[in-house]
Amino acid sequence: MTAKITVVTVVLNQADALRETMQSVFAQSYLDLDYLVIDGGSTDGTVDVIKAKEKLLAGWLSEPDRGIYDAMNKGWGMASSESYMLFLGAGDKLLSLPDKVEMANLTGAVVYGSVNLEGGAVFHARNGFWLKLYNSVHHQALLVPKKLHPEPPFNLEYPLYADFDFNQRLLKQGTSFRFSPDLQAYAFPGGLTRELNIEELTTVTRKNFGCVWSGLAKAGFVLSKCFPPIRRLRPIR
Repeated sequence: MTAKITVVTVVLNQADALRETMQSVFAQSYLDLDYLVIDGGSTDGTVDVIKAKEKLLAGWLSEPDRGIYDAMNKGWGMASSESYMLFLGAGDKLLSLPDKVEMANLTGAVVYGSVNLEGGAVFHARNGFWLKLYNSVHHQALLVPKKLHPEPPFNLEYPLYADFDFNQRLLKQGTSFRFSPDLQAYAFPGGLTRELNIEELTTVTRKNFGCVWSGLAKAGFVLSKCFPPIRRLRPIR
């Protein structure tokens, strides 16, 4: 039986960018793939783009929300309980997915891959203790089994880094993270945060792993300005 993958795109007034993202998802040959689009109430023609491809979608909605992570929570809630969840912002592109055989071998694990950046750079994800220091895996190339957290997981108290918080919580509960070279995505350049919000990031780390790791993370964030690629991709709308 093929593992189900559900891709969710959140968008607000980005019709052209959404069109490119949708094309990248529809180009995938993975057999059991659902695609959901969560729109925040766009007025620029984004809804028309969605309606034009409505028959290819597993579902969509357009309504005001409380921000990116509220929209992502809605997508999580709409997905099948058997899904591996993957989130793309408008403008992001899904380049490739693991095949059904590899997915079967990765059952129960969070699967992470590589994220291509503007200019040909690649963000190489890392697991383990690295995730205590910075968001070392990114949503564009991250497949999370919904069974690990059946309810919508993103804490709206963190407007920028709720995905980092969720990733840390998964690590804290002993979740296995497995790398797949076949999971690849492209991150829209507007989603790359070069000015880190250290206060929120360290608050997340302190809550999940305590003051020592929070202090180490803060030092790492300072060093990252001099020694990339400790960089973070923000979800975009």
